[in-house]
Order: sequence, then structure tokens, then C-alpha cells
Amino acid sequence: MLKEPIRINQLLLRNRIVMPPMATGKADHGAPDEGLTGYYVARANGTALIILEHAYVSPEGMAHSTQLSLAEDSLIPAYRKLTDAVHERGAAIFAQLNHAGAQARDSGLPAVSPSGVPVGKRESAPRAMTAGEIEGVKESFVSAALRAKAAGFDGVEIHSAHGYLLNQFYSPLTNRRTDAYTGQTLEGRTRLHAEILRAVRSAVGEAYPVAIRFGASDYREGGGRIAEIPEACRVFAEAGADLLDISGGLNGFTVEGRTEPGWFSELSVPAKNSVRIPVLLTGGVCTAEDAERLLRENAADLIGVGRAMLKDADWAAAALRQA
Repeated sequence: MLKEPIRINQLLLRNRIVMPPMATGKADHGAPDEGLTGYYVARANGTALIILEHAYVSPEGMAHSTQLSLAEDSLIPAYRKLTDAVHERGAAIFAQLNHAGAQARDSGLPAVSPSGVPVGKRESAPRAMTAGEIEGVKESFVSAALRAKAAGFDGVEIHSAHGYLLNQFYSPLTNRRTDAYTGQTLEGRTRLHAEILRAVRSAVGEAYPVAIRFGASDYREGGGRIAEIPEACRVFAEAGADLLDISGGLNGFTVEGRTEPGWFSELSVPAKNSVRIPVLLTGGVCTAEDAERLLRENAADLIGVGRAMLKDADWAAAALRQA
């Protein structure tokens, strides 16, 4: 199955291997420079889809000063060089759009979050967002998606995992709002996601792939629960998502004590069983055999290979020879 093509909306991928987003922190004033472009191009051989490391959608959403940005039109030419070079190797590439929320730093601007609950290592507490600021965040995601499309990306991924802003809205631990975005109901916790997905879909068109990276469980008492995954995934799919990229929530991209390949499969299986769009699973996959097994077990439709591909740029090509 690893060699089989698959469609995401109208985009045909040549196989099931994905390079998931992994932050390098090597952006040059928000743009990919020659070195970073070469890093991704080297990993495009054999890979079906590269999901670029996260780019902030607005200055107040910057996670750190060396993060990529899609907050300005002036950055489009630099990204066009990257997407053109990746396409020459036969791979597709998505931009990942993010707002760090309570984890924002380095911009000199006050950090904002759903309810003012601190997340991560930022020294000062964030401020609870106003209704107007929430509208502004939606507009920033739409503008960034349009820049990504203009830069030649084959699709965009909305980041709602690893404790960033949209994950903060999803998690009851960080969302204590009592308005329409209330943390007391799943409808309230997924409202902003659905509104962003619908707005981005309207802006980029029906045929352009839109994914969401979903922190489907916080692995903490009182946080997002596995039992909620099917309903949340249906909300995302109905709002316009073409791909579900399953990962962790406030716990990040690993799970304490888990080392087996596909350690988020307990999250991806209920996601896959609840929707008809493709599901991507990442976490601990190091061999072609592990990737093939997870596909055959219906744990996911695509497999993300992170650290192994980080260490070996030719991992995908070698895996395809073995499959």
C-alpha cells in the first residue's frame, strides 16, 4: 500500500509517504533561504508530500524569531523558489499556517489566548482575546492561505496541535470562555476551527486542498479526550477539511512512555472511522515495514516519517525500494 497513489481533494499524490512539519528554526527574517530550500529539496526524492514547518499568520502569532512567516506578501517570491524546486523532484508541498497564541514570543507584542491561561515557557501570562481579535485571527489565516497559494504551494494545513492557539481553543484546560467559543462544549471548542476552515475554503476555492493538524488528545486529566475525536473530525470535514493530520495536543508531538511505531494510532483510528477524507498518522515510524503495516491495519491513509527522514534525506526513496 505504501506505493499506492492517493488523492487529497483534486491533488494526486504518488504514494503514501509524507514528510511532516518539523520546525528547524532557520528562517531568514521569515523567509526560506537557500540553505533551508536545499534541506527540503533533498527530502523530496520519493516523498509524496512535504508539509512545511509552521509559518506564523500574523506578527502577534510568532512562536519565535527564526520561524517562517506567511504574514507578508513580500515573502511570496522566496517561497516560490522553494515550491518550484520541490515540484521538480516530483513531490507536492503544503504550507502549515499557525498562530502561537499563548506560546508567542519575540515579536514584542502582547501574547493572546482564548482565556489568558499560560502555555509553555513564556514568562508573562497571555491576555484573553476579544471578539474583535478572534475575527482578526480568522482574517490572518485566510490572508496567509492566499499567499501560500500564490507562492505555488499545493495546499495549506491549519495548525491546531501542540499547544498553539487553535489547540488552546480546543482544549478544555486552556479554553475557559463562556461565549460562543466556550470551552464547556465541543461545539464551542471547535467553532473557531470550523469558521477558519470555511473562510479559507471560500477564499482558495473548492479544488484547493486544505488540511488540519489536529491535536486530538491532550493526554492530561480534564483535557481533550479520545471519545470526542469522531465528532470533532466530522465538524472539520463538514467545514471543508480535505485531510486530517493527527497528532498530540498540549502534550506535544510525543507521548510519555510510548516508543512503538505509530504511537498516535489510538487517535488516528477513530478519526479514520468517522470521516471519508484521508487521515495522516505520524509518530515513531522508522521503517518501510512499519509504515506498510500501519496502512494495512487501517490506522491511517498516509504515514508521516519525521525523525528518520530528518536523519536520512533519502529515506523515502530507500523505503519505496524495499516496499
